[in-house]
Amino acid sequence: MAPAKPSSPGVSARMSRQTARDTTPELAVRKLLHAAGLRYRLHVKVPGMPRRTIDIAFPGPKVAVFLDGCFWHGCPEHATHPKANAEWWRAKLEKNMARDRETTEHLHAEGWTVLRFWEHERPEVVAQMVSRTRDALIGSPPVLHPRAHNPQA
Repeated sequence: MAPAKPSSPGVSARMSRQTARDTTPELAVRKLLHAAGLRYRLHVKVPGMPRRTIDIAFPGPKVAVFLDGCFWHGCPEHATHPKANAEWWRAKLEKNMARDRETTEHLHAEGWTVLRFWEHERPEVVAQMVSRTRDALIGSPPVLHPRAHNPQA
């Protein structure tokens, strides 16, 4: 399918400003993980799948974390459906979701634990789930941020 032309110069400008990495939710989660003493790698290539990357990766225990944008990845709560170029956008967004499923299945087959979160999820909850999953896989007690027990600290 040939790419559709933008429906307007404003739409074109807005879409060109969308970031694919280092989004606000991603930065918030990374900050919390780092503060908890966890070290990770960013934008790691998915083994055997060109042009696909893991947002936050823990290569040792093989934990892959994806922070998916509601619009681009079809959030059941917040996804919207553009009216201009509707058919092209429907196909584009369905292709994104299929690619996400394929990537998850591939990583599972390679022995990775895949965690997918929506951009609207609270960074504290995401970081805690990532930390617990990673710690369970390496068999060590969780490393908690000093403020985890006392939010006033």
